[in-house]
Amino acid sequence: MTVLNDIQTPGAGRTTISVDAMGGDRGPAAVVAGISRSAKKHPNIGFILHGPQDTLSKLVAKKKNLAGRVEIRDAKTVVSMDDKPSQVMRSSKSTSMWSALESVRNGEADVCVSCGNTGALMMLSVVRLRKLPGVNRPAIAILWPSRSAQGFNIMLDVGADIRADEHDLMQYALMGASYARNGMGLSRPRIGLLNVGTEEHKGRAELKAAHELISKNAEAANFEFAGFVEGGDIPGDTADVIVTDGFTGNIALKTGEGTASLIGQRLREAFKFSPLSRLAAVLAYTSLQRLNKRIDPRRMNGGVFLGLNGTVVKSHGSSDATGVAAAVKLAVKLSQSGFSEKLAARVASAVQVQQDVQTAGDKNG
Repeated sequence: MTVLNDIQTPGAGRTTISVDAMGGDRGPAAVVAGISRSAKKHPNIGFILHGPQDTLSKLVAKKKNLAGRVEIRDAKTVVSMDDKPSQVMRSSKSTSMWSALESVRNGEADVCVSCGNTGALMMLSVVRLRKLPGVNRPAIAILWPSRSAQGFNIMLDVGADIRADEHDLMQYALMGASYARNGMGLSRPRIGLLNVGTEEHKGRAELKAAHELISKNAEAANFEFAGFVEGGDIPGDTADVIVTDGFTGNIALKTGEGTASLIGQRLREAFKFSPLSRLAAVLAYTSLQRLNKRIDPRRMNGGVFLGLNGTVVKSHGSSDATGVAAAVKLAVKLSQSGFSEKLAARVASAVQVQQDVQTAGDKNG
């Protein structure tokens, strides 16, 4: 371990974020630039930065506002985007990703942020942080631009596990509701269950069972169940949290990202078509900039791993400084709200309720 500057420990008046500086498409320079932006806006946060000490020391030294706020943990090995789980496990202990998770596991940091390989990050997070008691499958929750009052909705799972039965979907609803309360300030979030139609008779058997289970627990868990919702409701204002399995969620996410990219490309082509259209682009510049900020995925960057003994924020692999800063902002907000503890309490309560129902059923049987 190499210490560049002293940093206060969690609980000493400063929120500490553990950051995997390696693994992203843009390299450690983008990560350091991102945490530098965050440091300017949040004077009470510090960082533990993980990666090759020689490289990171030079990058951090160029950012004067990081003086006294960064500790560097030397980690020589990097988990690449192409690494398979079996490869990662063999060399994981020397990687920046493992080191970043260890800081959260040991209580040195409040939240882990990484731009690295999603599958490897989830696998190592489960290995090092462990699942919360009663959680069968952790989930990845993301923010989706929407017409809701808060400007975006939460969707989970988007790829942690391609399968989910009714009990998993029920847990996703509880975890999504907790995220909405602590990450978005919604006291009574609306939960929607993604399906091929809104009618209760539609969908696979596990979706119908999940509909009944979530509906029965909505009042006790203090959320509003909006019932089945369709793909068009993901960016809509019908529900604040969209619950689905990781297979469906990941396809929806990648489809949305691809569509947004296509629309942006077509708009640029349209405004360059003629001198008149270029003039129109100049006149509409302010409105276009406002639109860009509202739908820019970099500004809503950060998939949160839910169901673990610790909070992990997965930043997009191609994140630049703006994207990294957004992921850190989300990490800080969740840490300061006591999200991990509240989520654990929520899941434990739900597990107890399910056990009580099962016990009652056994006695009646």
